[in-house]
Amino acid sequence: MKKHGHLNRDIARILAGMGHTDSLVIADCGLPIPPGVECVDLALRLGEPGFAAVLDSVLADFQCERAVFAIECRRHNQAVQDKAEEMAQSGVALDFVSHEEFKQRCQAARAVIRTGECAPYANVILHSGVIF
Repeated sequence: MKKHGHLNRDIARILAGMGHTDSLVIADCGLPIPPGVECVDLALRLGEPGFAAVLDSVLADFQCERAVFAIECRRHNQAVQDKAEEMAQSGVALDFVSHEEFKQRCQAARAVIRTGECAPYANVILHSGVIF
């Protein structure tokens, strides 16, 4: 049995298969999943698990060089804006795009991890960095 990292076998597999600049989406429960993009659905009920908990868990096991957020989070979701600033302080480059552009960019993702989060604009696209 695995001792550290993700116990969810689908998330562990996806992270292990990521290459430089590949993208992974962490989404609230309302974000549409593009056809053909793998979805790991963690949602149990509204709010569980939350966006921040899933993001923190993924970032503990994932080298992220860039993150993309919907610009609307700046006005409508202070908690997501705070997570973005926290990521920037740890050296992750940030981009903010319209929510419509965000949904378009999700089509190129390797996978979407769907949370139970029900707050608006609680979504991020993580771009893989390298560990060397």
